[in-house]
Amino acid sequence: MTIGPIDLAILIAYLVGTVAFGVWIGRGQRSARDYLLGGRDIPWWALLISIVATETSTATFLSVPGIAFGGFPGTTGDFRFLQLPMGYLVGRTIAAYTLLPLYFRGELFTAYDVLRKRSGPAVRTLASGLFLITRTLADGLRLYLAAIVLALMLDWSLPLCVLTAGAATLVYTFFGGIRAVVWTDVIQFGVYMTGAAIALWLLLDAIPGGFTGLLEQASAADRLRVFDFGFDLASPYTFWAGLIGGAVLSIGSHGVDQLIVQRYLSARNLRDARRALLWSGPIVAIQFAFFLFVGLALSYFYAAHPPEQAFTKSDQVFPDYVVRYLPTGLVGIVLGAVFAAAMSTLSSSLSASASALVNDFVLPATRRQPNDPFAFRAARWATVLFAFLQVCVGISGLGGGPVVNNVLAIASITTGVILGLFLLALPERPDPRASLFGLACGLVSVVAVVLLLPYLDIAIGWPWRGVVTGGVTFVAGALARNLSRT
Repeated sequence: MTIGPIDLAILIAYLVGTVAFGVWIGRGQRSARDYLLGGRDIPWWALLISIVATETSTATFLSVPGIAFGGFPGTTGDFRFLQLPMGYLVGRTIAAYTLLPLYFRGELFTAYDVLRKRSGPAVRTLASGLFLITRTLADGLRLYLAAIVLALMLDWSLPLCVLTAGAATLVYTFFGGIRAVVWTDVIQFGVYMTGAAIALWLLLDAIPGGFTGLLEQASAADRLRVFDFGFDLASPYTFWAGLIGGAVLSIGSHGVDQLIVQRYLSARNLRDARRALLWSGPIVAIQFAFFLFVGLALSYFYAAHPPEQAFTKSDQVFPDYVVRYLPTGLVGIVLGAVFAAAMSTLSSSLSASASALVNDFVLPATRRQPNDPFAFRAARWATVLFAFLQVCVGISGLGGGPVVNNVLAIASITTGVILGLFLLALPERPDPRASLFGLACGLVSVVAVVLLLPYLDIAIGWPWRGVVTGGVTFVAGALARNLSRT
């Protein structure tokens, strides 16, 4: 399957324009503070859009519609996925008022500087290392998902497509830093939402009865279902998994994960950072609902127009519709939207990973300071390193099932451990040795969740995994702290 020359020209023009804009907006940077924090002068509304664009990614654009499409492992065929952002709203509110103030006590470069000050350098280093591993795996999978679409379009090999998407993102991130990341996110948010809206409008036009007909058919088949109040630990799509697991995941991802914390550190003050975080929850919930509705429309469209070859994964459905059924010109626009979603997350990941590596590993090892010109150079080359690593993960295409589930499962497990460490650091007199013990127990729980429980044929839905690993980390550390004081 290939696209026509007009669509290809539109796509290439978009990619080239994005790279050129990113390089231009990031001009004039001379220090690591400029490169990694944007001079701490980025307006809150731009940070808000950047947060939403970063967490949306291709996993939302392409994978979430597959969940509502249904018919594959890990999918529901309805709207039960929306129980997850309900937990997001709770988690972000908690993070905004408990964790955000920690980042505005002195000038910090990463989230894990808080752990260095309150729990010691060893805890900071290990937590930062967990973040780097998680980011590389999760965002390598997002890169893989974007490359699937490129492979469909151009009939290229998947490794070449992964390399192309990764290289385009690397260029403007390398030259533009976090300022380029945020401002290109603002543009890309508009592009991918416009592209998705065009695709949905055309889908509804092709379905008998249009929007009203779709709602009537879906309602009759109970496909508008949102809530499941059953308590099944194996299912990620219950109200309790969404509320509790989603809240813990959101406190971790938006309270202690450098990918998002880097946005707060780039804000002008705590008030701006808090506004960006609190408003991101409702917007993400609306986006999830929108993309689930796209998946619902796709299911009825393909019921009337069966594909020539049956789909083997739910992630293939929306890309197939874009390339096969959209008219010339619109294909290029929507495919540009796919890459907008991918590049917004990947560029953020590269910048955040470079920041963590340089500030939490390189500078302490070399005994340099963040204002040293060496830090600026090191941050740029760290960006290249993580681009290479994510390309390697993308080529491997780890895991089965919907990519969005794999991405969130990876984030949930290790983010839970890091969140537990931050909770142990909240008291006025934290105990570094107790935090290290909690971290060790948390890592053991990660191994148990990932390897032991599946071996014993015990299933735990991915929203609960962060609850388990975070709970073990905090409880073990708190017990060790109390015992050491008796």
